[in-house]
Amino acid sequence: MGLFDALKGEAQRNFIARADAAKNDIIYAYPERNVRMMTQLTVGADEVAIFVKDGQVQGRLGPGRHTLETQNIPFIGRLVEAATGGNLFVAEIYFVGLREFPGVKFGGPIGDVRDPETGLGIGTMVYGDFSVKVTEPEKLILGLVGLRRTSNEEFLAWFKSQVLKVVRDRIAELLVKKKWPLLDVTSGAYTEEIEQDVIAGFKPHVDGYGLTIVRMGNFTVSIKDEDEATLKRLTKDTAYSKLAGGFQQYAQGQAMLGAAEGMAKGGEGGGGAALQGAGLGVGFGMAQAFQQGQQQRPPAAPAPVAAGGTACPNCGTPGTGKFCGNCGQPLAPVARKCTECGSDLGPGAKFCGNCGKPVGG
Repeated sequence: MGLFDALKGEAQRNFIARADAAKNDIIYAYPERNVRMMTQLTVGADEVAIFVKDGQVQGRLGPGRHTLETQNIPFIGRLVEAATGGNLFVAEIYFVGLREFPGVKFGGPIGDVRDPETGLGIGTMVYGDFSVKVTEPEKLILGLVGLRRTSNEEFLAWFKSQVLKVVRDRIAELLVKKKWPLLDVTSGAYTEEIEQDVIAGFKPHVDGYGLTIVRMGNFTVSIKDEDEATLKRLTKDTAYSKLAGGFQQYAQGQAMLGAAEGMAKGGEGGGGAALQGAGLGVGFGMAQAFQQGQQQRPPAAPAPVAAGGTACPNCGTPGTGKFCGNCGQPLAPVARKCTECGSDLGPGAKFCGNCGKPVGG
């Protein structure tokens, strides 16, 4: 069994091709550097074989089956080792795929970005995938040899870091220059524009390696859920304060709305709904009054109290019922008088406590 395996391994040394397990790799480095003359090398239809020695590209072979000998392939002569009698040459052989490779995933943090609407610095992230195509395999191999990243895993790790760096820089620049609200960005409103700008930004960074980013996919800029909730709340408050004329006016309007809700809860049946509507009108009316500068005017003198009514302890407006029709404050109940002696009657009294006359008698 050992002899059979040895003979099989020896026979395989006479044939070179991309390993089956590496069919979907952008780069496949053939593990052997010592190659016999007359070895058969097979190159797939969508790839090229690059020969490198001493850090320099010596030649390339396109698709097909090639017999590695100097008569068929002149550059092999530069690789031959004289000490072997011309039967062996030394070179690193790389198979580089030339088709488009889609679905390469990437992702990571962009960093803190200031939201233009709220002024908050929010941590942002980006993730998605991209497709890459090798346009000049010699440039790629030389660049990676210099970086000592010649396996497919090493290449992808390095390239993803380059992609993330460009994406991070371009998005941060766009957000600062365009002043896009972060909530609009994370909703996908600007995804197409961001993708186009990012793809254009790749060119100066990857051209030197003979690569092209063809397209982006599933491109998403995101923030944490709690940051999104904070931005939504502050954005709503900011919008309302602008409508009210400023934050102070908005806060005062909110206080009035709170009072209106309390009034509505204190009412019964349809009266509660009516009070709520009245209170909402009061709240927005107050906000509008503050916006127009009406809060600077001196308060008007309270009107005289109508017979049978009671003056509001807050604004002096006369009225009847449980609440003031002007400001919504609770009204003091109207005091009843004894028809006989004129003394004040207690709440719910049936007889005068002074003269004993029946109430209403």
